[in-house]
Amino acid sequence: MTQANPLLDFADLPRYSEVKPEHVNPALDILLATAAAAIAQAEQISDASWDSLSVLEAPLENLGRAWGVVAHLESVVNSPELREVYNANIPRISNFFTEIGQNEKLFALYKAVKEREYASLNPTRKTVIDDAIRGFVLSGAELPTEQKDRFKDIEEKLSELTTKFSQNVLDATDDFALYVTAAELTGLPADNLSAAAAAAKADEKDGYKITLKMPSYMPVMQYVQNRELREQLYKAYSTRASEFGKAEWDNGKLIPEILALRQEAATILGFKNFGEESLVTKMADSPQQVIDFLSDLAQRAKPFMLADRAELESFAKAEFGIEQLQAWDVALVSERLREQKYSFSEQEVKQYFTEPTVLTGLFKLISELYGLQFVASQAPVWHTDVRYFDLKNNDGSLVGGLYMDLHAREGKQGGAWMNDVRGRKLQADGTVQTPVALIVCNFASGVDGKDAMLPHDDVITLFHEMGHALHHLLTEVDELEVSGISGVEWDAVELPSQFMENFCWEWQVLPALTHHTDTGEAIPRPLFDKMLAAKNFHSGSGLQRQLYFSIFDMALHQKSEAVSAGDLSAFAQAVQQELALPLPPEYNRFPQSFSHIFAGGYAAGYYSYKWAEVLSADAYAAFEEAAAQTGASVVNADVGARFRKEILAVGGSRPAAESFAAFRGRAPAIDALLRHNGLSE
Repeated sequence: MTQANPLLDFADLPRYSEVKPEHVNPALDILLATAAAAIAQAEQISDASWDSLSVLEAPLENLGRAWGVVAHLESVVNSPELREVYNANIPRISNFFTEIGQNEKLFALYKAVKEREYASLNPTRKTVIDDAIRGFVLSGAELPTEQKDRFKDIEEKLSELTTKFSQNVLDATDDFALYVTAAELTGLPADNLSAAAAAAKADEKDGYKITLKMPSYMPVMQYVQNRELREQLYKAYSTRASEFGKAEWDNGKLIPEILALRQEAATILGFKNFGEESLVTKMADSPQQVIDFLSDLAQRAKPFMLADRAELESFAKAEFGIEQLQAWDVALVSERLREQKYSFSEQEVKQYFTEPTVLTGLFKLISELYGLQFVASQAPVWHTDVRYFDLKNNDGSLVGGLYMDLHAREGKQGGAWMNDVRGRKLQADGTVQTPVALIVCNFASGVDGKDAMLPHDDVITLFHEMGHALHHLLTEVDELEVSGISGVEWDAVELPSQFMENFCWEWQVLPALTHHTDTGEAIPRPLFDKMLAAKNFHSGSGLQRQLYFSIFDMALHQKSEAVSAGDLSAFAQAVQQELALPLPPEYNRFPQSFSHIFAGGYAAGYYSYKWAEVLSADAYAAFEEAAAQTGASVVNADVGARFRKEILAVGGSRPAAESFAAFRGRAPAIDALLRHNGLSE
C-alpha cells in the first residue's frame, strides 16, 4: 500500500509528482484510523510519563504531513478534482484534531506528566508540555459536553469557510483576462510587453494579455499611460471576490459568518472577543496594547504620510494634468516622481537582478553568515518550475532541504509564503530527522529565452521568505512540537524574515546579487546610491497603509458583532479616515480579498508584521553596530553565529522575548525601526 499510495510513504521526501486526487481518501482512511488507534492506546495509560506520550508522535505527524501535502498541492496546482476531494476532507480533518484537543483523557495525561515529571524535564520539554496544556484549553477540553459539541461544529464550519474564501480569491483572480493592443499599453516596459504577448499567444489570441496576477497587473499600473485602462484594471482588482463578480465567489457573504463564528467560539472559551483569544499564544498581552502600539506608530507616520500625499498630488497636476489623484494613478505618479527625484527607474534597476544571480548571491550571503551551502539536488516536485536544494554545512553534512517555486501561474494562489514540509526531531534510534521547507512566490517568468528579471521589491520578498525558511531549517531543537517555526509566537515569527530584508540594501551584498541581463555587469555604485537615497521614498505612506491593515484587523475582531455584509466597507473606511488616508472609490472591496486574516493565520494578528519589525530592526542593528566598530562588512560571521544560536536555532523552545534578550543583551527598542523607515526625529 505504501508504494501504491504516495501519501503513505514517509521514508523520505513527499512524492509530490505522483499524488493524484484519488489517493487522498484512501490515505486519510488509513492515517486517521492509525491515529485514532494511537489515541485509544494513550487513553489507557495509567502511569503517565514523558516517554508514554511517544505513542502519539508518529501517527499524528504522519497524518499532518500527508494532509500538508494535499493542502499544499491545492494551493499551487489547483484543479477541480483536487479541490473537490480537498474540500470534502476538510470536515474530517478539522473534526479529528478538534476532538483530540477536547479529549479529556489525553488532557489528563499531559496534566499528570506536568504534575509528576515536570521538574525533571529539560526546558524544551517543559515548553512542549505547557504549550500542549494551553492547546487543550483553547480547544475546549474544559468545556461541558454541549459546548464542546458546538465548539467542534464552529471549528469545522470555519475551516470550510476560510478555505472557500481563499478559493474564491484564486478563482476571481484567474477568471480575469483582458486582451489589448500595443497602443493601449504605451509606456509598458519591453520585457512586460513581451510577456503579455506570449500570454496572448498561448491563449491563441491576438494582441497582449493582461491579468490580475501581480507580474502582469503591477507593471501596467506603474507604467502604462492609458488612464482608462488603469482604472479598468484597478476596479477589477479591487472588486475581486465581491458582489460585483460571480455570486458563487462573493466573499462578502462569508466574512460576517466567519467573524460571528470566531466571536462565538471566543465567547464559549471565556474571552470577550476573538482578539483576546488570538493573543493568548502571542507576545502581546492584550488587544489594547496592540492598538496603542499601532496608534503610536500611526501618529509618528502621519505627518510624513500627509507630506507624501501633498507632494504626489502636486506632481500629478504639474506632470500629468491630473486635477484629482485617483487610486489608479498612484503607482504611475509615484514611480515617475521617484524617477525624477532620484534619477533612476525601477525598470533600470530590474535589469541587474536576474533571477539566477539573485539566488547565487542570496546563497553566498547565507554561506558567509552561517557557514552553510545550498546545493542543487533532485526530488519529486509538483511543477516543472520547482527546484530543490540540499542545505549542508561546510563539511558536507546535511542540515535540511528547501523547495523553491518562484513563478506565477494559473491555479496557484497569489502572494508569497514559506511552509514546512517536515520538522526536525531526534528519532528513537538516535538519528536526526532533518527539517525541510518550501518557499512559494509569484514572480514573472523569463521570456524570449532570457532569465527572469526581478524588481527590487521581489528580491526583498525572496529574502523575506528565505528568512522564514532559515528559521525552520537551522533549528537545533530535538522536539518536533517546538523545533523550527513550530511553537514560535505569531508576533515574533516575522523576526527572521524581516531581518533578512535589510541585506537587500547593503552595498557589500548587492554586487553579488546582480548581473545585468545584457552586459553581465554588476550594479554600479552610483545607481545603488540612488536606490539607497530613494529607500524611504514615501515611507510614511507605506507605513500608514500597513498600519491600516493591522488596525482594521484588530478592531474588526474586537467589534465583529457590529459588522454585517452591508457595512464592512464603511467599517474599513472609518479606520482609513481615522488614519487620514485618502479614501478609495466607493466600489473598493479590499476586505473581500484580505486572505491574510480571513483565510490565513493572521486573524487578529496582522499587527505581527510591525510588532516583529521592532525586533528585526533592532536585531539587525547589532550587525550595523559591529560594522561601525570594526570598519568591516555588515555581513559579520561572528554576529551571525550569535543570531543563529540565540534566535534561529532555538525555534519555539523558549519565549521569543527571552531569545531576543539572549541575542541583544536587552529588551527590544523601537529606535532602529524608526530609523530604517526614515521616521526618526
